[in-house]
Amino acid sequence: MAKRTSARKSRSSSACRSGRLTWRAWLVRLLLLASALGLVALVLIDWQLRAKFDGKKWALPARVYAQPLELYEGSRMAPARLESHLKRLGYQPVVKISGSGQFSREAFGGAINYHIATRGFQFWDGLSPATRWQLQLRNGVVSSLSADQAGADFLRLEPEQIGGIYPAHLEDRQLVRLADIPPLLGETLLAVEDRHFLEHHGVSLRAVARAFMANLRAGGVTQGGSTLTQQLVKNFYLTSERSLSRKGLEAVMALLLEIHYSKAEILETYLNEVYLGQQGAKSIHGFALASQHYFRRPLNELAPDQIALLVGLVKGASYYNPWRSPKRAKARRDLVLGVMREAQLITAEQHRDYLSRPLRIAAQNSEPVTRYANFIDLVKRQLTRDYKPADLQSEGLNIFTTLDLQVQSHVETTLQQQLVGTEAGYQLPKESLQGAAVVVRVGTAEVLALAGDRNPSVAGFNRALDAHRQIGSLAKPAIYLTALMQPARYQLSTLISDEPVRVAGPDGDWVPQNYQRESHGQVPLFEALAKSYNQASARLGMQLGLRQVADTLTQLGAERDVPQVPAMLLGAVGMSPMEVAERYHTLAADGFYSPLRAIKSVTTKDGLPLQRYPLAVEARLPAEAVYQLQYGLRAVMREGTGKGAYRYLPDTLDVAGKTGTTNDQRDSWFAGFSGEHLAVAWVGRDDNGTTPLTGATGALPIWARVMAGIETRGLDAPAPSGIHLYWVDGATGRASGENCEGARLLPFTDGYTPQDRVPCRYLEHPLKHWWKSLWQ
Repeated sequence: MAKRTSARKSRSSSACRSGRLTWRAWLVRLLLLASALGLVALVLIDWQLRAKFDGKKWALPARVYAQPLELYEGSRMAPARLESHLKRLGYQPVVKISGSGQFSREAFGGAINYHIATRGFQFWDGLSPATRWQLQLRNGVVSSLSADQAGADFLRLEPEQIGGIYPAHLEDRQLVRLADIPPLLGETLLAVEDRHFLEHHGVSLRAVARAFMANLRAGGVTQGGSTLTQQLVKNFYLTSERSLSRKGLEAVMALLLEIHYSKAEILETYLNEVYLGQQGAKSIHGFALASQHYFRRPLNELAPDQIALLVGLVKGASYYNPWRSPKRAKARRDLVLGVMREAQLITAEQHRDYLSRPLRIAAQNSEPVTRYANFIDLVKRQLTRDYKPADLQSEGLNIFTTLDLQVQSHVETTLQQQLVGTEAGYQLPKESLQGAAVVVRVGTAEVLALAGDRNPSVAGFNRALDAHRQIGSLAKPAIYLTALMQPARYQLSTLISDEPVRVAGPDGDWVPQNYQRESHGQVPLFEALAKSYNQASARLGMQLGLRQVADTLTQLGAERDVPQVPAMLLGAVGMSPMEVAERYHTLAADGFYSPLRAIKSVTTKDGLPLQRYPLAVEARLPAEAVYQLQYGLRAVMREGTGKGAYRYLPDTLDVAGKTGTTNDQRDSWFAGFSGEHLAVAWVGRDDNGTTPLTGATGALPIWARVMAGIETRGLDAPAPSGIHLYWVDGATGRASGENCEGARLLPFTDGYTPQDRVPCRYLEHPLKHWWKSLWQ
């Protein structure tokens, strides 16, 4: 009995020991599994960490630049304009130059002498090194120019950035190498954010212990004890969540980062990654861009107190925003200056000096993307022919454009002021009118300015590109050019009928009328164009043929369908101001067609040339006929519908142009050119409602004020070899003489001068006519 009891106890004890062994085995297995999973997770984290750090760290936006200011002996430049331009680029006025990004001025003997220390810049055609220039302005002209560098014959300042093409997350940064960072910036950053950066391996136990005690006392997470490496991990890899689990992951990733990469690589990445501000919807990352954002100057030109402000923003760029909270920002800057003094980065005397200084930040600019949105819209459309949207948003391309900031500002101001004045003068509701304008350099086809809205800060519907409105009498030059391309039938003196005309059609008769409801009988061809007679133009167009006139209108610009209906002759065809500008540029360029261009060149983020956008030229129309048409368009300005322009323009400036008014005066147009510039202006209502304006009263004043403000050169091109000048009677088109009553000098195609003469009534006192001065 005792033996059976002992045996049962033995079996029971063995079972217990077996159970305990099984529980321990499972625990070991769980620990091994957890270790294996942890190792796998660690390997995965390590792979992801290295993949991002070794790969393309950031999506870099494309940067869009305006034309650089170029100066040479003889170029026109007002002192106020030069100094304003230098200040916009962040150049500092000083008494004596000590480094790049500075200028000084001194008045001497009726002239102003400038010393300018330019910054180096990588242009599309090579590096322009930092150079010191001596420049003299006298009577608004560069009278002398010299540099301390051999071979420099013209001064070219770095271009202004007018915007960018940003990735979806709207982050912006300018990458900078650690070697190019001012040493004081790196030393100050480490003194403030992580003084033991060079000693720890990603995690500082002292900082962790300090943060642990603070969090324990507060009963929650109030301090992170993060090293600079941990801050980089948080910004570069993780979210801004504050929790113990995320803190643990941050520490692990920081240790891994320090295993794989040097302190220099980590610091350089941090300097380019850290968030330092906001500009509209765009976030500012990295110290290089922050320097431009707050001071309009590169990092290497910052003073110690400005470096202190930037480093202070690391703690909270929004909270210490110097524009919104200047007192708070200054207190933070002064605290950083104190750390710099303790670390012996500045002397006690410097410390006192910098504490007494104001923040010295630049004026807060409006969002550049909004400021030039209409022009950048054009740039994007031309770029998308050659680049994928993803490349434009991530490869850091440099886009050099044709935008002239002075002309752009003048166009915007003129458009806005003139529309306000027109509404007041005609007692129209405020902001009931809209407008658009385009300015192009004749010959190069460069778009110098583009306004698609009366308010330049509005980024919305771009009327310069997308408002396709009927062009009215702007179509008439195509009729007269078609006629002049038939020299045996038509010359400028050819008489055409301005009697009433009726054209039968399937939807009823088309009966065009002159603006004043008057007919003028037989009139010379140039007069019908100058006075914009609808009846004469319609009859001439029908005689020439709708297809022939439509072909001419197409040849003037890019390929497009032109409706071959009678109303097309008087402008019943929709075009945008940009399309009109392209066609009138062909007239201004003597019959040579060039697509209008907004881009000069594109380079990589490292400044290597990627693609040039050279001028493309195609001879489309005979120079003789175009020259004769230009005379007719000059007559428009001197004695026709465009003569009101000379209320704004000097009488000595010879220009050509054409007014345009559509049915019920829904659209007011003017297109015209000098020897150097072409401009197009449109005024109307977005709802296509009627207005009291004609081309001469709405768009013409805008055009004239724009041309008056851009220092342009008059038309002075010599006549082509196939043109002969001949005196004719202005009323009959028959041959006459220089001092005969009613005579005028007209350009004729060789071999087609009039043979019949009119009796000459000599003038006792010959008059000086505008057309005579053209040929002298």
